[in-house]
Amino acid sequence: MTETTTTAPAPEAPPRATSLFVNGLFPRRRALVLLLGLLGGLLLAYAWSSNVADDEIGFNTANHLLGHNAVNTPLTGIATGVLFAFVSGLAGSFTACNVAVFGAVGPLVGQAGLTRRQRLAQTLRPLGWVTVGMLPVSAAYGVLVGLVGTHMPQFSTAATAGISPRIAQAMIVFGVIGVFMLVLGLAAAGLIPDPLAALARRRPNAPLVLVGVMVGGFLIGRPYPLFRNLFRHAADEHNPLYGAVAFSLQSIGNILVMSLLFLILSYGFGRPIQRWLAAKPGRVATLTSSAFLVAGAFTVIYWDVRLLGSLGYIWFPKAPWNT
Repeated sequence: MTETTTTAPAPEAPPRATSLFVNGLFPRRRALVLLLGLLGGLLLAYAWSSNVADDEIGFNTANHLLGHNAVNTPLTGIATGVLFAFVSGLAGSFTACNVAVFGAVGPLVGQAGLTRRQRLAQTLRPLGWVTVGMLPVSAAYGVLVGLVGTHMPQFSTAATAGISPRIAQAMIVFGVIGVFMLVLGLAAAGLIPDPLAALARRRPNAPLVLVGVMVGGFLIGRPYPLFRNLFRHAADEHNPLYGAVAFSLQSIGNILVMSLLFLILSYGFGRPIQRWLAAKPGRVATLTSSAFLVAGAFTVIYWDVRLLGSLGYIWFPKAPWNT
């Protein structure tokens, strides 16, 4: 009688995180996550009102903080410009650009340590790495504006038929940023390979630095009226140092509200959120991919598709409150 032996199947390798935003525990219904994320971005781009975000929130906030009309009052000196830079950045926290910032912060909520000190450190560390990526871009663009800003597309306020150079610059910059976030969202859902895997193996915090680069890049594309005032003043001053400081403060003010929200969610409610995320392995990936897909789809549709629609090149539905 011969004895037969059976070989036990080899245990499956545990999921492997390839970067901060791709943890290997992918959602089960990936197609549904993709569909809902893109649909959410589309609906947000359709419903977004620049009048409410820029005028009702942005301008009124800047007017109250500065004590005068932020749009019509000219900047009379470097000290005034520095104050205006920070205030206008803070007032612009809820412009269409910063939807992308909130989308990038979403995947980080719920990372918490065991003690209050560990939780605070775990909360502040990502913000530090985002700042590392953001400030060099903001400062470098400020230097460029201080040197040649009067010859750049953003300096011109002349009315043109069709797509002006300033609008073309905004469409290109935000289009690239939106596609970048869509790629991150697809990778987080496990639909495509992680494009940051090789970089993250050598530099684990590189994804956060790239998010900071993206935030700094908002200044390159932003047609927000308050930022245009700062841009023109920095260009007229022909002072690269002032441009670097002012643009850096603009970006810092721009992410201040986002940072406070992140601190409240991650530090104040970190443990309950972390327990909820840990209850099902795919929840972190679902949150991460959804945040990037919504923000990326919104950015591309709002800054490219909807803008082309408003200029009459293509058809795009207009919400009744955006007339």
